[in-house]
Amino acid sequence: MSSSRYIIADRPGLRIRTALGRRECLLALLLLAAFIANGILLPTFLDLDNLADGTFNFSEKALIALPMALLIICREIDISVSGILALSSVAMGLANANGAPPEALLPIAIATGTACGCLNGVMVTRFGLPSIVVTIGTVSLFRGLASVVLGDQAYTGYPQLMADWGQGYFFDAVPREFVILLGCAALFAVVLHATSWGRRIYAIGNNPVAARFSGIAVDRYRLALFMLTGAMAGLAGYLLTGRIGSTRPNIAMGWELEIITMVILGGVSIAGGAGTIAGVMLAVLTLGTVTYGLSLANVPGIYMTIVIGVLLLATIALPRLLRGRTK
Repeated sequence: MSSSRYIIADRPGLRIRTALGRRECLLALLLLAAFIANGILLPTFLDLDNLADGTFNFSEKALIALPMALLIICREIDISVSGILALSSVAMGLANANGAPPEALLPIAIATGTACGCLNGVMVTRFGLPSIVVTIGTVSLFRGLASVVLGDQAYTGYPQLMADWGQGYFFDAVPREFVILLGCAALFAVVLHATSWGRRIYAIGNNPVAARFSGIAVDRYRLALFMLTGAMAGLAGYLLTGRIGSTRPNIAMGWELEIITMVILGGVSIAGGAGTIAGVMLAVLTLGTVTYGLSLANVPGIYMTIVIGVLLLATIALPRLLRGRTK
């Protein structure tokens, strides 16, 4: 006989459907499935040297995806990142051609990217223009400036220091670019998930009007995030230019869509206010694993695009369907 009118139910255990409803869990399973499938179908895929080389395909894009995630959480977006990267690379090439020391090229790339991001941020925060409209315009502006400076030429003859960072390895095993990516991901995760700065970004993304009334300098945060995105695009431009050894008019063409795909696939809400760095990194690794496996299998690029599109739609739709069924 019960001594109480009310019975407190035990805490429900972990359910597979509930777990799959979380984007991070689904991406982790997809990453594992991609590794297993590629390892079975492609005998050379699991070779450690091949896996290390495969990280070059996504490291620069992922470096830009990190600040892009913060920007989208804050209800903004930057379509101009590929143009910023191209202009940063041209700035380095111009400086190198005029005798700048090798150590000055990285600060030049980051400064150029930061200036471009500042222009985007000022247009959005000072003049109240939609970020998608502003950055669609500035991507043409930045790439157009790069093309005018380059013409039909290409900058080459970069110093060995750039090649060491763009192509080099730590301990002859781990690509330097990938180590930089992991370090930046850890830093961004701490800032977003463990500081008041990160909590304010989420607050702005959830309700910018309420955030402003609560004393948060909304426009200052937005401007800082645009500048940060530009700076990271400049860093990516330094590494990419060092890896390929040249600056060409079509450098990083179309990267903005791939970067945004990484962010959205990682669970960052396009409406703002939700998302994690862990989800973005899982999306980066999943896309990198899938595309590298397809390239080893000599699958044409157009089919890779189809696979990525299906993967994006599936990872967006499945968690919502599973959550809907549990209600």
